Amino acid sequence: MKITKLGHCCLLIEDGGKTILTDPGNYSDTQNTIKGIDIVVITHEHGDHLHVDSLKAVLGNNLDATVVCNSAVGRILDKEGIKYQVIEGIGTAVVKDVAIEACDGRHEEIFEEIGQVQNTGYMLMDRLYYPGDSFTAPQKQIEILALPVGGPWCKLPDALHFMLRVMPKKVFPVHDGMLKSAGMLPLLKDAVFGKHNIELVMMGPGDSNDF
Repeated sequence: MKITKLGHCCLLIEDGGKTILTDPGNYSDTQNTIKGIDIVVITHEHGDHLHVDSLKAVLGNNLDATVVCNSAVGRILDKEGIKYQVIEGIGTAVVKDVAIEACDGRHEEIFEEIGQVQNTGYMLMDRLYYPGDSFTAPQKQIEILALPVGGPWCKLPDALHFMLRVMPKKVFPVHDGMLKSAGMLPLLKDAVFGKHNIELVMMGPGDSNDF
């Protein structure tokens, strides 16, 4: 599985001849010109995860791509005339030969009810779990975790406790478009990640890694 981080939470995932794009939001625009995308996965409706103009550009370059999302995102796409397939709750489906498993949870608290939207994390190909903006996870082993590490709702200790709860084999940071640097993660490589035998893979915009 090759994962390229286009920015923030927008990932390009390539495996088994299939290509998946996650959360084409407003922190990146590299996705707007990429071709060969089979599936676009959108976790929730916030602009850093769903930028409608970007999604339209992606779909314009990938006419056969299937959008996978939850019902809340679907209501926005209905207004734009964009077709989609709902996978939410704890639903599972095989889309274009790709196994996708949903894990619903509310968006983590920003402040009280502000931004408390439906958030659906997705397990992709039974290997990678991409949680969106929620620390809810499926009750199964996670091999690779895309770990949110920054933002108005995200404290690093909460993110690390989430990681240790699910105990992935490998982890890389996402939801970091608001940060100027990698922050404390490299400094914690031995004390936290190494201690629990979790491989930390640092990834910035444009970086690719094989998992």
